[in-house]
Amino acid sequence: MDIPEVQLQLFIIPILIFLIIQGLFMVKQQTAVIIERFGKFHSIRKSGIQIKIPWVDKISAKMNLRIQQLDVMVETKTKDDVFVKIKVSVQFQVLADKVYDAYYELENPHDQITSYIFDVVRAEVPKMKLDDVFEKKDDVAIAVKREISVAMGNYGYGIVKALVTDIDPDQEVKNAMNKINSAERLKVAAQYEGDAERIRIVEKAKAEAESKRLQGQGIADQRREIARGLEDSVGVLNQAGINSQEASALIVITQHYDTLQSMGDAANSNLIMLPNSPSTASDMMTSLIASFTAAQSATGHINTKNAKDNKK
Repeated sequence: MDIPEVQLQLFIIPILIFLIIQGLFMVKQQTAVIIERFGKFHSIRKSGIQIKIPWVDKISAKMNLRIQQLDVMVETKTKDDVFVKIKVSVQFQVLADKVYDAYYELENPHDQITSYIFDVVRAEVPKMKLDDVFEKKDDVAIAVKREISVAMGNYGYGIVKALVTDIDPDQEVKNAMNKINSAERLKVAAQYEGDAERIRIVEKAKAEAESKRLQGQGIADQRREIARGLEDSVGVLNQAGINSQEASALIVITQHYDTLQSMGDAANSNLIMLPNSPSTASDMMTSLIASFTAAQSATGHINTKNAKDNKK
């Protein structure tokens, strides 16, 4: 190899290395690069290491393929003449297979999407009353997404999601709504309080009824025990040779004097003075025996008459 050839190689190799370095470029993930050659579209390069011809090929644009969000505030009027500000959020992205259309067909996608949002919201909301706007905000979002998806799809953009994120009525309307809500909460609180009071009254009545039932049961038990004691007392007196009439009279007289004694022993009782003489107890006993005898005689007569009637 002669000297001129060596010198030529030493000249060409650095130029080639320089050209290769100038032609190499990196494309990031979720990015598409549009290459133009002599001012005309040539190709679309995806993520990775790519190469182009220096000074011939030019990187015209880098398109972001990630999901982007656009927030738009729209002021409009409802069917019941209430001015509201509605915030609509739209998530969109460049479709990977329509990068060419997204770059060459539409210059400013944000302005285009904003125009469609204004058009749809101002067409849908005036058909609704204020309360319906809050209840059907998802319907408004669906209408926005449907309209924009059709329109922007022709330009290489896909609509991922549309949301109505805020509804802000006029300040006077908000104050009126707060008053209505406050009155409604007070009404509900009053209803709960009334229900609680009714429950307390019912429970109190149940408790009083149960108390009276138990009290009556106690009195009945007490009377049964007294009757049982009297029966035992009459039995003891009968064993001592005293007949039933005399025994009953004696028990009544004993209870009479026990009652007088208990009344006198009580600290806060009124003292009752009864006429008394040595023959009072004897007279009382004689009267009681006569009464018991007459009662037994009348009872026997009635039982005999009923038996005769039954035989007839």
